[in-house]
Amino acid sequence: MAERIRRLDDYRWEVPSGYVSGMRVPGIIYSNSKLIGSLEEQAIRQVANTATLPGVVKAALAMPDIHAGYGFTIGGVLAMDADSGVISPGGVGYDINCGVRLMKTNLLKSDILPRLKDLVSLLFSEIPSGVGSKGRLHLSRKDEKNLLLRGAAWSVEHGCGDPSDLEHTESGGAMEGADPAEVSDKAYKRGCDQLGTLGAGNHFLEVQYVDEIFDKAAAEKLGLFEGQVTVMVHCGSRGLGHQVCTDFLKVMEQASRKYGIYLPDRELACAPVSSEEAQRYFRAMKAAANFAWANRQTIMDRTREVLMAFFKLSRRDLGLNLLYDVAHNIAKIEKHTVSGKNVDLLVHRKGATRAFPPGHPELAGVFKNIGQPVLIPGDMGRASYLLLGTQKAMEETFGSTCHGAGRLLSRHQAVKRAKGRAIWRELEDRGIFALSASRRTLAEEMSDAYKDISDIVDTVHYAGISRKVARLRPLGVIKG
Repeated sequence: MAERIRRLDDYRWEVPSGYVSGMRVPGIIYSNSKLIGSLEEQAIRQVANTATLPGVVKAALAMPDIHAGYGFTIGGVLAMDADSGVISPGGVGYDINCGVRLMKTNLLKSDILPRLKDLVSLLFSEIPSGVGSKGRLHLSRKDEKNLLLRGAAWSVEHGCGDPSDLEHTESGGAMEGADPAEVSDKAYKRGCDQLGTLGAGNHFLEVQYVDEIFDKAAAEKLGLFEGQVTVMVHCGSRGLGHQVCTDFLKVMEQASRKYGIYLPDRELACAPVSSEEAQRYFRAMKAAANFAWANRQTIMDRTREVLMAFFKLSRRDLGLNLLYDVAHNIAKIEKHTVSGKNVDLLVHRKGATRAFPPGHPELAGVFKNIGQPVLIPGDMGRASYLLLGTQKAMEETFGSTCHGAGRLLSRHQAVKRAKGRAIWRELEDRGIFALSASRRTLAEEMSDAYKDISDIVDTVHYAGISRKVARLRPLGVIKG
């Protein structure tokens, strides 16, 4: 019988090493007493299952937005010894480099409100969204290969933004070592028409405003002030990334058997980091991650064009500039201190955000003194948050924090609960205008389907693994 989880302090819970057989390290879940009550047993078991994998370091971690996913929990962080550990597609997810981009403007909330519906309608018509949506560009195989190598820099070089945007993007908007040759023909075909598109599900473009500032000094350095209009984009690598994951899950299932790796769940299929199978996946994953950064860069540029035309403003007067872009479905080789030694680890973050502290060598100069911006989107009816990374995150969570609100209900359960309700009208009653490909999408993504983002953010803030800077309230939302 599985042992029970136990409370370590106000914001951490331990999944003991006896929870499932074969655990090499314990699990640690960041949560408060309210959130822990809604946690699924399946999600706890998934944390425990990942702790059985070879080479796992210190603990299998989960953030307060934890919920069950494919093999690995969503909201999970798993660090592996780069020599003796494994890499698993389930630890990254199907939507490789699903992430968030936050843009700030010179506009005020009062500028937006009188014309909100017209603006959201225009954005909805100009930013393709939904299943199978196609962008304005059709990439040739040559262009797509170059994009998979260059990431956001490819988009900038083709007129979508400025070189300075890359300094405000995690990893400069591209991971080195991507290999387009590892991406299948089917993945190429799925991606060639999807650059500059949002996709479906919980992906969105949201017009927001800065509702409250918690750290005035940090907000000032980042160019934020109360009442300011911001734009947030949440999307990933679209069909290309999904296909890369699908392709390599088959490879990894065979590799797990080949290398004799015990799996408590077949969805944890993996291979030793140094193996040919793992390195092939890693190179393909990097290519898909680069597609995602190029995708968000392209969406940002189109958003700028729409706002300039709508408000009849010059680029300078609009002032739509990138604050930061972060990934939350990715695996990376990073330097971390373990038992007093500086070592290379392969860190899986699935539904988790990097949260590096001030002074970290990977941060661009503009963030050296304050730490890495952390972008946490909430559900479309409540709020999103901007935080900053901390030294405590480096010490406890391999420089990681939460990534969003975290689902409480499955999409099917949400639709069932929304029966007889007009979610769009409920949002309008709260001052939020939302457009989506279907009313079912709004039902699937309603606030009831998610944990309260304020509980999630307060947990990571008071646990010290990231710190609050500002709260952003939605005004207009586009859903796929």
